[in-house]
Amino acid sequence: MIRKTTTNKSSPRNQHSNIWRNCTNFRTLKQIHALMIVNGFNSNQYALRELIYASAIAIPSAIHYAHQLFDKISEPDLFMWNTMLRGSAQSSKPSTTLPLYARMEKCCIKPDSYTFPFVLKACTRICWVTSGKIIHGKVVKYGFEWNKFTRNTLIYFHANCGEMRIARALFDDMAKRDVVAWSAMTAGYAKRGDLSMARRLFDEMPSKDLVSWNVMITGYVKQGEMESARELFDMVPKRDVVTWNAMISGYVLCREYQRAFEMHEEMRSAGEYPDEVTMLSLLSACADSGALDVGEKLNSSILEMDEGALSIVLGNALIDMYAKCGSIKKAVQVFRGMKEKDVTSWNSILAGLAFHGHPEECIILFEEMRRTKFVPNEITFTGVLVACSHAGKVDAGRGYFNLMKNEYKILPNIRHFGCMVDMLGRAGLVEEAFEFIDTMEIKPNGIIWRTLLGACKIHGNVELGRRANEALLKLEHDESGDYVLLSNIYALKGEWDGVEKVRKLMDDSGVKKEAGYSLIDSANQAFLHFLLDSKCQIPSGNRTIKSVKGKNMESVM
Repeated sequence: MIRKTTTNKSSPRNQHSNIWRNCTNFRTLKQIHALMIVNGFNSNQYALRELIYASAIAIPSAIHYAHQLFDKISEPDLFMWNTMLRGSAQSSKPSTTLPLYARMEKCCIKPDSYTFPFVLKACTRICWVTSGKIIHGKVVKYGFEWNKFTRNTLIYFHANCGEMRIARALFDDMAKRDVVAWSAMTAGYAKRGDLSMARRLFDEMPSKDLVSWNVMITGYVKQGEMESARELFDMVPKRDVVTWNAMISGYVLCREYQRAFEMHEEMRSAGEYPDEVTMLSLLSACADSGALDVGEKLNSSILEMDEGALSIVLGNALIDMYAKCGSIKKAVQVFRGMKEKDVTSWNSILAGLAFHGHPEECIILFEEMRRTKFVPNEITFTGVLVACSHAGKVDAGRGYFNLMKNEYKILPNIRHFGCMVDMLGRAGLVEEAFEFIDTMEIKPNGIIWRTLLGACKIHGNVELGRRANEALLKLEHDESGDYVLLSNIYALKGEWDGVEKVRKLMDDSGVKKEAGYSLIDSANQAFLHFLLDSKCQIPSGNRTIKSVKGKNMESVM
């Protein structure tokens, strides 16, 4: 056990930490901790405080290490409790904050004005309304409702996931002179979609800080009102990276990818440097739009920004972007170059390999993953089963499916079952695929039956194709492709009576086959050309694209 520490100073502002400044990553943190133990510094209260602060706050990914270290301290002081509450509240698992506070109460540690805002922040993030109201009661019990910081956090909690009535009462009673309280109320109305009330409060503010502007712009962005957001953006006296990020993410969410890229260029021209949030939004835009050239430039900027060291989050986003843009080689390079990985890193590269024609490499990499400390999850096995399906490795697929259930205790979901049906269907084991569906613990959906119907077409199994189609029609009646697949099965076997019956069934049900369309890229812009007129010719540079009504694009000259 680590020796008892005693102090009454609980605010991080009272600490002049030196150790955390040297902790640039998790490895460095452990090295400093080891050095402290070797030199006997683990009994020094100031050194312990700094180590707790470094692991809980300075390095967000080390919060689990902070909890392990904290559990070994016999009697942590109030500063350590508050630091752990703060780190837990802003971590990826804010739900750990409430049990930690409960432990603090059992240890008879009296909270101060810093304690409750951290707990309320956690309640707000996970929308624990009842718990937040209980904490509100404790705030009143300990007499902190008059503390400005605590009061503003209460307003923010009630405005975002409690009750606007309570938030408004707190605001009207004592907080109208505080710009932070105005921002909290504005954010609450904006989150609930009441932009008119949010804008009214915003316009009535006696003074507006940058947070207020960002809150209102973000409110418009979340509602997809990008014109109003842009109007306010142009009015902001002085912007920060949050302001730019709100606009960029808004354009990405609205699928206006080119405007997001232009906003990034405008941001750089204005002298504002992008952060991790900026890059994540832009990489998402590249992945969705297929803008590989932009993604490669962002990759270079990220390496410059992080001085060659990729964070796990950005590394995963780069892998996803390169994979979706079809550059699997570069996705693998990013993966191999990451110093630290998580299970999402493995899942991203496995899925990229599986879905882009590299099933053998996917399976080899999965076996490499099994030899590491990383435990696969349900997403991992989806990628592996897809790889087995595309590679025709039926026996391996069966083995991995059983491995998932028996060794890793993962219950198969509809995607896993779909992968198995697809694998059996591709291999021509259509009857086994039907038997597999009969043993499923989950009711098969339209995608599974449609997969099986496609397999019946490929392998010319009319009887099973009819059964699959009947099951499909019980679920969905307006999918023209299902009728066309069954019609094609009959046609392949020369059963023209069956073709006529399917066509008549389509007419009787009012189902019409949609016209085909093609996606082309001209001058870096994607356009959909719908084939509504027969023999339609569309010039594109030196190419002429020909189409036939009702069919997909067949010739590009």
